[in-house]
Amino acid sequence: MYGEAMLSFAPLQVRVSTPRIELVGATDELLEQLQPLVRDGKANADPAPYDDPISLYEEDPAVRVHKWLQGIWRGRGHAAPGSWRLNFAVVLDSQPVGMQDLIGENFDTFGTVMSFSWLSTDIRHRGIGTEMRQAILHLAFEGLKATEAASDAFVDNAGSNGVSRALGYTENGVDWATRRGEVGLLQRWRLTRDDWLPHRRTDIRLQGVGDCAAALGIA
Repeated sequence: MYGEAMLSFAPLQVRVSTPRIELVGATDELLEQLQPLVRDGKANADPAPYDDPISLYEEDPAVRVHKWLQGIWRGRGHAAPGSWRLNFAVVLDSQPVGMQDLIGENFDTFGTVMSFSWLSTDIRHRGIGTEMRQAILHLAFEGLKATEAASDAFVDNAGSNGVSRALGYTENGVDWATRRGEVGLLQRWRLTRDDWLPHRRTDIRLQGVGDCAAALGIA
């Protein structure tokens, strides 16, 4: 089983399983397996998908990996009921191929979450991105009882915006951000629990959510 060396850290015990993929708490073992994808730039895309600052835009591969790992490790140490980030490796056919994160901001007050993801260039355009989002939304709404999920993407990010639209999100305004120092327009999306329910799947399994919620201080 992935992550046996860190099973005492409850957020790394969480598993979200669909018929196609599994989201597995991003242990150091899994990060090591994902490291070549980050080093080779396979987490990136054209047009640039992320707003600044982000380690995945670092030009030097060694610096890119170093800062990427630092950010994940830093996040493990700053988990509280109102602010947390759960990092998952996306496992396809027993191979880690990307990451899917769930982020709680003011979760103890509003029950709101955001998602962030990347997928290796080798396996895009196969519906895996949609499967990842459905899995993380199931964890948010079914497992952690979130009330609302948010997402955003640059307006030219057809993949991310298409997933949001297909899964029932509604447009929630626009905003400006920079990517690689250049100004771009972000489309914001909002998905309430009531809007998610018609899209709820019955073939997604959750594991370890209770212990994770307790560790984060989520009632």
